[in-house]
Amino acid sequence: MQFSEILGQEYIKNHLTKSALAGRIPHAQLFVGPEGCGTLAMAIAYAQFVLCTNIGNENSGGNESCNLKFQALSHPDLHFIYPNVTNEDIKKNPKSADFISDWREFVTKNPYGSLFDWYKHLGVKNKQGEIRVDDAQDILKSLALKSYEGGYKIMIVWMAEKMNIAASNKLLKLLEEPPEKTVFLLISENEEDIIQTIRSRCQVLNFGALSEKIIEENLISKLNIDAKIAKKVAHQAQGNYNAALHLLETDEEELPFEEWFVDWVRTAFRAKGNASAINGLLSWSETIAGIGRESQKQFLNYCITMFRQALMQNYEAKSLVYVETKVENFTLDKFAPFVTGNNISEIFEALSDAIYHIERNGNAKIILTDLSIKLTRLIHKN
Repeated sequence: MQFSEILGQEYIKNHLTKSALAGRIPHAQLFVGPEGCGTLAMAIAYAQFVLCTNIGNENSGGNESCNLKFQALSHPDLHFIYPNVTNEDIKKNPKSADFISDWREFVTKNPYGSLFDWYKHLGVKNKQGEIRVDDAQDILKSLALKSYEGGYKIMIVWMAEKMNIAASNKLLKLLEEPPEKTVFLLISENEEDIIQTIRSRCQVLNFGALSEKIIEENLISKLNIDAKIAKKVAHQAQGNYNAALHLLETDEEELPFEEWFVDWVRTAFRAKGNASAINGLLSWSETIAGIGRESQKQFLNYCITMFRQALMQNYEAKSLVYVETKVENFTLDKFAPFVTGNNISEIFEALSDAIYHIERNGNAKIILTDLSIKLTRLIHKN
């Protein structure tokens, strides 16, 4: 991975290269940033810069055979840990090493991919991935060995917030007493979900969302997208390059989030004072309860975005409105008057609580039915 392939984040690129060339390489760093900003891509480029003893800002001038190994993510001193789960091939005790071929394929295709994309790649259904103690044990074994090429060993932990308590405690011991010439690069979208004792032992680098201009220029120059379409997609992506790529794709397997959202708010609106409409909410809850927990969380986050966009529309902050609806006879203009400062906080709280309980394996049908009943009241709140 070349630094030149990474979109934006110039300050962080310069910081990492200059500190590495000066011999100041912290043993533990935490890259924190929103989805699609390039944290994983930056970690791989930095690892290549360090392991291949490259001297230029574009990862050149070093060990050429080492650079070639990075193209296939197969360098023996580069290790990865990431959330995983049982699937049709691995039926019990899954760990990162079991999915290394899938991982290399996934990252090579799109290093900006999200956790949800990774789970789809694995064929995960009604399961939630995590980093378990078996992964932490593999870290201990891998880093106990000497470096293959006599330099550093680098461990990249992607979505470090998905470590369970047992795995976190094992990693903490390594961070407290790290092996010689070992570098940990932890990557997270939610820093607060990582235990404080681990965070306190890492040098934290915060990544910002990408600018619309950077996304637009890349879509035009690298993907040959028409300038008008690129500008529109870059605005809708809101700093998330992965979202921009998804907006350009037509995926027949993509879940119909907008249709579900519109059906939900329309039924909830009718349900006040109309007992028969409650059956529609129950049917809706059954539908969403059957799509798997990760998809449920993704959908509820989509609902949060839609309510926020409706609020911006209602307050005439049109420069902040980027969603374009496709469902027939549904527009933000018509929906926006029902989302105001009087109900948005409670709606957001109800959706956040639902995500919290689903993540902790609560009964999805009960959680979603309760959420729907709350919405029937909140959407009519003056």
